[in-house]
Amino acid sequence: MKILIVGQGGREHALAWKIRQTTKVKTLYCAPGNGGTAQISQNIPIEADDLIGLRNFCEEEKVDLTVVGPEMPLSLGITDLFKEKGLRVFGPSRAAAQLEASKVFTKELSRSENIPTADFEIFEDAKKAKDFVKSKGAPIVVKADGLAAGKGVIVAKEESEALEAIDEIMVKRTFGSSGNKVIVEECLEGEEASIIVVSDGENIVPLASSQDHKRVFDGDRGPNTGGMGAYSPAPAVTDKVFNDTISSIIKPAIRGMRKKGIDYRGALYAGVMLSKGEPKLLEFNVRFGDPETQAIFPRLKSDFLELIELAIDGSLKNYSLGWDERSCVCVVMAAGGYPGRYEKGKEIFGIEKALEITDTLVFHAGTDIVRENKPLCGTATYDKKKGKVITNGGRVLNVIGLGKDIKKAIDKAYSACGKIKFDGMHYRKDIGYRAVGRLKSKARAKNIRISRP
Repeated sequence: MKILIVGQGGREHALAWKIRQTTKVKTLYCAPGNGGTAQISQNIPIEADDLIGLRNFCEEEKVDLTVVGPEMPLSLGITDLFKEKGLRVFGPSRAAAQLEASKVFTKELSRSENIPTADFEIFEDAKKAKDFVKSKGAPIVVKADGLAAGKGVIVAKEESEALEAIDEIMVKRTFGSSGNKVIVEECLEGEEASIIVVSDGENIVPLASSQDHKRVFDGDRGPNTGGMGAYSPAPAVTDKVFNDTISSIIKPAIRGMRKKGIDYRGALYAGVMLSKGEPKLLEFNVRFGDPETQAIFPRLKSDFLELIELAIDGSLKNYSLGWDERSCVCVVMAAGGYPGRYEKGKEIFGIEKALEITDTLVFHAGTDIVRENKPLCGTATYDKKKGKVITNGGRVLNVIGLGKDIKKAIDKAYSACGKIKFDGMHYRKDIGYRAVGRLKSKARAKNIRISRP
């Protein structure tokens, strides 16, 4: 088979790595890919939002299957465009992608399908939105309606912060047309978790649970990012929480889409807040999470290609996945200044040393490989004697550790991080801290029970 992966982040490198494990894959392309995908596939210099260019490439090269990584091409309708030409593609339609492309759409669907979520109001006028904030006070959450690269949600601890967020979104148009509407909603307290499923339009197959770390600094401080790390499984997601999320959030959403005449086929990610032990929907994403995928896929034993082909064909009924019982931790190494302005082109050292540690992986995100100051676009493999790896984005590398428990997985990941260097790099030192805290709490509780008469 010839397969194309669309995208250039750490998620796409993880997808490529997993798909490469299937023996029937003859040729693997990534468009545009990164320095990591160049080592296991052929990078094609076509941007993810160039839908016509991607479609033409697939027709010319007779690509058998396209897997779409990021949300932008899905929201632009890449699946619809490919299907018009009879091209096989994994990812929801443009209509289905509204679940991520429009937070207003998702909130209205939640209301109609009784999906538990935060109380909210929708505004098209900045003054009315500000008046509502003043009437409610803080903490409060302000969300841009459309796509904003993971940065359009502001959790305001102070009223002034919420008012400033409304100005940024609706007046200054920081996120462009995504700020035509805003949602102002209650600030839910609790612990976040991610539940991702693959849907064939009617049946679903859930992936392992995970937990992301959105804030840029340790202790969940600083601005939101695209994600600074993740781990799987998430101890906070008990069997009850997992089943409740599937039954009260994910299945009603897919049913609700069907009522609208929308067939949802693809990955569906539910970001939930565990509020008083009950899951409430924070957001839907219409693709595999990033960096959650990088923490989940190293644990997946089953054939990923088989999974997505069955989803496309509407044949997921009674299908289940096999999992490695070990824990997996992903630490994101970022460029200096991220999530603000940052420089590119910094040489990266030590990746090979990191990979010498057992049970570690490094998925590239914002990287490129250069030879004589030229990117190696279209190169199928990387010869380290002929090129060097440089930074080419905000989130640069995803460093992965596997261990029999979360603490050992964390130790593996951070041992590998210690081998890697590039100018200005920074990363959180506390990825997985909530899971470790839960382990300690369970140990203390066990000791207490044992000591009682």
